[in-house]
Amino acid sequence: MKKEECFYLGKITKPFGYKGELVFYLDVDEPAKYAKLDMVFVEIKQQLIPFFIENIRLKDYNATVKLKDIPTEEALQMINNNLYLPLSMLPPLKGNQFYYHEITEYKVIDNNRGDIGFVETVLEYPHQAILQIKFEDKEILLPIVDKIIHKLDREKQELYVIAPEGLIDFYLQM
Repeated sequence: MKKEECFYLGKITKPFGYKGELVFYLDVDEPAKYAKLDMVFVEIKQQLIPFFIENIRLKDYNATVKLKDIPTEEALQMINNNLYLPLSMLPPLKGNQFYYHEITEYKVIDNNRGDIGFVETVLEYPHQAILQIKFEDKEILLPIVDKIIHKLDREKQELYVIAPEGLIDFYLQM
């Protein structure tokens, strides 16, 4: 499976006990939705390798996991590796909620300026995600916050925004 067909689930953080169990940190909004996983992809040397789960116990954002047919020594070598799942396993979202990969190429329509281009990508920074919008030969950057994201229309693939006054003009005059 290719990385582009998957989403980041979390990371293997440490061993648990002496029977080859590992602790997974789940970097998701609702960890309980992943309490019954039966498999996971582990990134090893830039490749996603599938592993089946024998047992999983969830506590907050950490899961204690025993992988099937993996000896303790091999499990220990997986610490600090990233975890992935296929995009098809993402829970569906409703309303104005969206996954970043989902809105790529959506048309962006501002409340005042109208059509301001298409979402090229979402830039993920530690404290703020940013919409990178392509408009003709210009780039517009908008923070992804509730005050700016007004409405999402999945059917038309349009994202309606209310940009702060002057922000879009700033980018278009550059």
